[in-house]
Amino acid sequence: MRVARWNRAGLNHLTTPLLRWLPGFGVVHHRGRRSGRHYRTPVNLFPTDGGYVIALTYGSGTDWLKNVLAAGGCEVETRGRLVACTSPQVFHDPAAQQIRLPERPILRLLGVSDFLSLSASGAGTTPGRG
Repeated sequence: MRVARWNRAGLNHLTTPLLRWLPGFGVVHHRGRRSGRHYRTPVNLFPTDGGYVIALTYGSGTDWLKNVLAAGGCEVETRGRLVACTSPQVFHDPAAQQIRLPERPILRLLGVSDFLSLSASGAGTTPGRG
């Protein structure tokens, strides 16, 4: 997929500062399961009661998702807060029932039917401050 390669090559670095503040987007902070390196991946993020749902726009085989699943969690940066998240669960939902109604048609148009649910495990902190 050409867009995924562009994102990895540099587009993510350009869009991440903006997307961490926009509604419907966030940044997943995770560690490489083999390298131990710290990564930041922009995602489509939707708040739920007690956590978040992430639309897996590139499917369930991405490295960032494998890292989150292997670690049993990650941190999510959204609206200027960094929130520790646990209990990652991948689920299939072609109707996107846990997504807000305005975003559902867009996700269906993109063919997104796999999602990741995360439980927020505590209060958010300001990135770089704790």
